Amino acid sequence: MSIYRLSCFVTALAIMGCSPTHTDKVNTDSNQTIAAKGMTMPTTSPFTPTNDLWLEEVQGEQALSQVNQWNANTLNKLTIDPRFSQYEQAALDIVNAQDKIAYGNYRGGYVYNFWQDETHVRGVIRRTTLDSYMSNDVQWDELLSIDALAKSEKKNWVYKGSTCLATNYDRCMIRLSDGGKDAVEVREWDHGTKSFVENGLFIPEAKNTFMWQDANTLIVGTDWDDNALTESGYARVLKTVKRGQTLDQAQHVFSANKTDILAAAYQLEVNKNQFITLIHQSETFYHNSTFWLRDDGSTVPLPLPKQSSITGVFKQQLLVSLQEDWVVDGQTYAQGQLVSFDFGQWLTDQRIRNLQIVYAPTNSTSIDSVSITQSKVLVNVLEHVVNKIYAFDIVQTTQAQWQAEQLDLPTNSALRISSANDKTDIVFINSEGFTTPDSLYKLNVLGGNAEIIKSIPSRFNDADFVVKQRFTTSKDGTQVPYFVVAHKNTQLDGNNPTLLYGYGGFEISLTPSYSGVRGKLWLENGGVYVLANIRGGGEYGPAWHQAGLKTKRQVIYDDFIAVAEDLIATRYTTPNKLGIMGGSNGGLLMGVMYTQRPDLFNAVVCQVPLLDMLRYHKLLAGASWVGEYGSPEIPEERAFLESISPLHNIQADTQYPSIFFVTSTKDDRVHPAHARKMANALAQMGYSFEYYENIDGGHSASANLAESAKRAALEYVYLAQQLMD
Repeated sequence: MSIYRLSCFVTALAIMGCSPTHTDKVNTDSNQTIAAKGMTMPTTSPFTPTNDLWLEEVQGEQALSQVNQWNANTLNKLTIDPRFSQYEQAALDIVNAQDKIAYGNYRGGYVYNFWQDETHVRGVIRRTTLDSYMSNDVQWDELLSIDALAKSEKKNWVYKGSTCLATNYDRCMIRLSDGGKDAVEVREWDHGTKSFVENGLFIPEAKNTFMWQDANTLIVGTDWDDNALTESGYARVLKTVKRGQTLDQAQHVFSANKTDILAAAYQLEVNKNQFITLIHQSETFYHNSTFWLRDDGSTVPLPLPKQSSITGVFKQQLLVSLQEDWVVDGQTYAQGQLVSFDFGQWLTDQRIRNLQIVYAPTNSTSIDSVSITQSKVLVNVLEHVVNKIYAFDIVQTTQAQWQAEQLDLPTNSALRISSANDKTDIVFINSEGFTTPDSLYKLNVLGGNAEIIKSIPSRFNDADFVVKQRFTTSKDGTQVPYFVVAHKNTQLDGNNPTLLYGYGGFEISLTPSYSGVRGKLWLENGGVYVLANIRGGGEYGPAWHQAGLKTKRQVIYDDFIAVAEDLIATRYTTPNKLGIMGGSNGGLLMGVMYTQRPDLFNAVVCQVPLLDMLRYHKLLAGASWVGEYGSPEIPEERAFLESISPLHNIQADTQYPSIFFVTSTKDDRVHPAHARKMANALAQMGYSFEYYENIDGGHSASANLAESAKRAALEYVYLAQQLMD
């Protein structure tokens, strides 16, 4: 992914993030068992989703009245269960633990950290020196308390990150969200004085993009006027805002089209202290144009494929990740490769020279991420969903050549580069697994051994559990991997309560992760956990993702069904003991499973979902995902969307499993109306369901750790009632 897509889409705009916690079979349950499990038999005729637009009024009185009623019904059912208070307290103990890793970003001689616990519910920004950070007694300098700010201003502030001047990391633009929304207010902050800058740079609440052009100038995309946003609700007009100017005085820089997703600016350091500005025009989610903004205000397009992304500049080589084949001078550079060319020369005469392959994946590997340090390029590779990290350097002979060595890090684990930048060779790398607690390594990429500087203790009896990676065959013959986490004494007798998690979209890879909450609330209570690496994700590169785009999307659902059927065929579980969970795009997956294969499951946790696939493009950021799902305005694509849209495929006289909708009123990315409409349809058709809409929380459906613990307790009590009782 490009610098822009990583920094803005995934973290700031956070488009469609997933948060993993992360032979047909016939359900032979009797109607009596079905009723006991909440799988009620309908008494009304099929529901046609009309006259439900009132549920799209986010703060509408009628809509919120209905939401409050649904919330009360579900909370009354779940919170009176004696397990709820136990689960909630166990989850609180884990999320508020003082011995969790304080992940830091090392820059400018300090390690910066954002910390939340029971006394810092909203969180605090703090920093320390590298030596202190590596010690057992870290001395933190607290910079900004979001709790204190929210109290003093009587606002429900949620911290959404900051962007600091590379030449002076003390001066930062702080993103603040009201209740967890993607829309943020942006204020200038000074770490040195621990205060907001008086009459400082400021951007009002919107789905903003911005970059520091210099210490007194920002290039901003925001809601300038009635014509300043794309159909997706993001900024399309970029302007320069100088210190002392009002937004009305900002000077125009660039405009994208109304039908594009957005426009944004970012800087590249092409040589020591020599920066250029690039303009990113996102035409669809996967088709982008990039322009060099010259000093005279003119723009020059970079000759890159539409489906590619810039990952940075290293020793004047522009690094580009390819999501499609690129033919240059008769040679084809394949989809999934990382390539480079001499950017200094291109800036001089706009000619591509010395185009080189940095890394070429195989059938079993893909690029998970790329990070640039002062002396190396780090390529994090997935091989059958297991990470390996390689350090690349360029050797100048007659022409540039790339050489690599694998870093000495734990094998058979998930590795994540948590801190790296081009001003230092010190990197932090996190290692974890389903039953292996997180460890944070410090490494100098120029040499020396990786050393563990932080680790967390076991949060559950993880030594009692084993992890297996299995493969199953999907409907079209594709081999699909999945992980099973189960107690070492698990019997394959079909009697194991099993939770299957999936996502399958946006080229997002799901890798093993250590979750104390999942371990304590699910595994220790006799559950089996399964993570499905289905198509639509990025586990095997762009082709794995693109296999399920638009009208080809059924293969994603076939993959998930294949995993579920394999779990039943191998006697890990049975339909009566099998539950599924997924959020956002994974929430759509849950809705499709509910309507397509209700016989396979007995519990569905459907988190912040898309469910109305004929109106999704008209709701909040939905138009930005047409590149993933297809357009309801194109007849062929609309016909396919109608065939999978959960809201439009509820049938009468069907034995549906229990379903639990979890969403948020403040989610300004995936509209809460999706869950509301589906619940309303089920109610009108006489089917039962559970529903919890957090009034705050944004797309994560939880604005703080206390709310996260409550949500987890609700979900796992629900699963226990359906699959264990």
